[in-house]
Amino acid sequence: MTLTELGWNETFEREFKPFHKKGWIPARLIRDNKITYGALTDGGEEYEVIMSGKVYHDARCDAELPAVGDWVALETGTGDLDHVIRARLNRQTCFSRKAPGKSTEEQVIAANVSIVAVVTDAGTDFNLRRMERFFAIIGRSGSKAIVLVNKSDLYPCEQNREAAEAITAIAPDADVHITSAKDGTQLDLIHGYLDAGVSITFVGSSGVGKSSLINQLLGEEFQWEGEVNEVTGKGRQTTTARELIVLPEGGILIDNPGIREVQMWTDETTLRERFQDIEDLAAQCKFHDCKHGSDTGCAIRSAVEDGSLGTARMEGFLKLEEEIEELQKRLKKRQVNVERRAKRDHKIKARNLADRVDYDREQRPDRWVSDED
Repeated sequence: MTLTELGWNETFEREFKPFHKKGWIPARLIRDNKITYGALTDGGEEYEVIMSGKVYHDARCDAELPAVGDWVALETGTGDLDHVIRARLNRQTCFSRKAPGKSTEEQVIAANVSIVAVVTDAGTDFNLRRMERFFAIIGRSGSKAIVLVNKSDLYPCEQNREAAEAITAIAPDADVHITSAKDGTQLDLIHGYLDAGVSITFVGSSGVGKSSLINQLLGEEFQWEGEVNEVTGKGRQTTTARELIVLPEGGILIDNPGIREVQMWTDETTLRERFQDIEDLAAQCKFHDCKHGSDTGCAIRSAVEDGSLGTARMEGFLKLEEEIEELQKRLKKRQVNVERRAKRDHKIKARNLADRVDYDREQRPDRWVSDED
């Protein structure tokens, strides 16, 4: 297995030159074991590695710490010495979301992936508003979006087709495919995306068949498939941690646990790009600060009233916009608190240093010579 097959390219090679001189080697992280990581190097050799203190302390937040999919500079140990991550290379893409709950932290789902495949179905999991959220964070990541309307064997052809068309309508730049891991429908087309070194990650709710799709791609039972609930038709979640897998026919896959919450980690520009149709309408509003509620001359509300814009899509846009605005407020508040703590710590350190100097003067006056002397 070569570095190129792991996703290495000329950009990474240029960035790595200073590390080559130190005797470090490039490695891609394939597993996060909480305390240690799994890493693959040239030739397919796997190491269990730890993070250096410098890498940890240089990270301004958890999202800047090494994650599955990252390329790192690795110092290999000999004997009883650990293999140590000395640096993390810049990410070329980063698929992330806001961490669940009220946190203002970014959670990295997969680093350096070319393609994000969202897996859903045409039944109980189908939700266009959640798909809009996925498309917003995929757009920010820099990755290409594809959608697999899976488990097509469980639903009528017309229902599968309508679901695929509805998704295409809100994301024309995404590739949408109807698949079935059970009977292998359309699975060959996934291989068409996966050249050597191309990384893909599968995301979606628990039980939509991601593990079954991965089993099909690998040609073996790599993931345990959960039993299917007879009421919901969903399988139990079988993936519990992120892991990078090199596919036997070429390409790289990053598997993920089911995502229950798709909280936004994006910016206003990306959001507006995903809702360009609504943006065009907003430009026609009578007032530039229109809130799209009861304001006079609101073009968006008029479009909803005449049926040219769906109510659900408008509400989804407004909710996402509100959510991003709230996130930005939290981030600013967090930054103020961080700066305030830094100033406080600086004052404490300065005061402690002055106290130590005064103490030293009292205890060892012979070490201090006055200006008069």
